[in-house]
Amino acid sequence: MGEEREDPQKLKKIAAAAYDYENDSRWADYWSNILIPPHMAARSEVIDHFKRKFYQRYIDPDLVVEAMSTNSSSQPTRPSAPSSASSTSSNDQARPRNSGSTTRASGTSATTGASPTSMRWDRQTIQFSVNAWVFVVAVLAIFPLVPRHLSQRAYRLSFMGTACSSLFSLYSLYGRPREWNLQALQVYFQSIIATKDFIYFIYCLTFVTSNLCLKFALIPILCRALELVAKFLRRNFSRSSLYRKYLEEPCVWVDSNTTTLSILSSHAEIGLGFLLILSLFSWQRNIIQTFMYWQLLKLMYQAPVTAGYHNSVWAKIGRTVNPLVHRYAPFLQTPISAAQRWWFR
Repeated sequence: MGEEREDPQKLKKIAAAAYDYENDSRWADYWSNILIPPHMAARSEVIDHFKRKFYQRYIDPDLVVEAMSTNSSSQPTRPSAPSSASSTSSNDQARPRNSGSTTRASGTSATTGASPTSMRWDRQTIQFSVNAWVFVVAVLAIFPLVPRHLSQRAYRLSFMGTACSSLFSLYSLYGRPREWNLQALQVYFQSIIATKDFIYFIYCLTFVTSNLCLKFALIPILCRALELVAKFLRRNFSRSSLYRKYLEEPCVWVDSNTTTLSILSSHAEIGLGFLLILSLFSWQRNIIQTFMYWQLLKLMYQAPVTAGYHNSVWAKIGRTVNPLVHRYAPFLQTPISAAQRWWFR
């Protein structure tokens, strides 16, 4: 009987291991939001564990994912005890610290096990507080009845808050460069340049330093803040009666429609590129900002965390624009070809 019960799980684990994660755009987005230190992210067993968590969440909810041991960085692996069940609730986005560097007495082993959890919750609470504040301020900036001076101030504060949140996340995940020389900085930036946090940091810098006020640019900021706030609320307030009464349904909808929010963000980001080109014909034109933003769009097109969404939007634009250009404005084919060569270079 035990073998019959275990056999379906073995088949599910084999299917999860054989799944093509690299060609699923959801996996890149899911992995970019897993908050673990770099030395843990490089371990194959950690990657396999989160792949199974991803497979359980998006492909097969019946797959049973066992708890991952988080404090075995310098000690040999031990058989999993029933007490490890207490760590499964926060295993989806674990960010362990090597708290085992200081040895405690055996009577205080419970407190040593709780110390990394408290540090992890502190970081997540900071991120939640900043992103909740960004969401409220961005809504104020978009709301039409807010006075103009207050709206413009809220517009800039939204980008500043998101930039701080992205920097804090980058520092938590990757720390600082090992050395402050050119080679060390190059290695450090190569490790973070394709991450979602770095892309949003550059995105915020592009608009917070500009005199051009485009409320349309707040859509990706709102989507990011809404997604992170909803994830935090679902993981930490699921037993609260206030959450269950007012916030559970919106948070479940947000958490189950992250792909829709990412598609909406990619549409807004690409639309902003064309708005900046149109702004070059106005008195508020900023050539440097427009060039930098299109460089950022190239990065979004190539980075794994955003490439899938941006590729689909650009493919849709090509299917719509190319027949019109070929039929009504064939003289534009030469400059469009030149722009495409620059884009794919």
